[in-house]
Amino acid sequence: MGFREKAVEVPAAAAVLALRRAEAQAEADAFRSLFLEHSGAVHRFLKDLLRDSTLADEGLQETFVRAHERLGTLEQRDRVLGWLLGIARNVSLELRRARRRDGPGEGDLRGERASAAPSPEHVLLGREEMEVVERAMSSLSEDKRAALLLRFDHGLPYEEIASTLGWSLSKAKVEVHRARLKLRAALDAAGEDDGGAA
Repeated sequence: MGFREKAVEVPAAAAVLALRRAEAQAEADAFRSLFLEHSGAVHRFLKDLLRDSTLADEGLQETFVRAHERLGTLEQRDRVLGWLLGIARNVSLELRRARRRDGPGEGDLRGERASAAPSPEHVLLGREEMEVVERAMSSLSEDKRAALLLRFDHGLPYEEIASTLGWSLSKAKVEVHRARLKLRAALDAAGEDDGGAA
């Protein structure tokens, strides 16, 4: 009878081990899918916040490392993008603080964008327009810029913006509205400066 018990235990242990391996593989596959689906949006958000492609690459890696560590804390699977962008925002704030402390980085998005333009006229117009938008966006506070990007670049509803930034729903709506007004005023002022110079 003792022999029989051992014979039953060995296959049970092997089955438990196989089950754990299958669960680990399923978790790795799920995280890989999560990365493939959302890494582009997270990287774009980081580039818009940091305005430095090298820092955005670094931030993307750190964002997904943290997301992997905290995957168990994600309560609403249908709001995964907002959750990831919230992590990315925190990473961007840390990278920005480190850059101020250590000095500016070498990456420059304007140079990258200009090099992709097909004609000299397009390069000039694109660079001027991009500089106007970048100046206007940089006139916004970090919070307002993040809220505006989440709403209009990533299309998040106000509820997810509030959750991502740790705000109430009414604050999210107010901050996005104020950011839009401030951005519009900055763009109008830039247009008036261009018109006055001509």
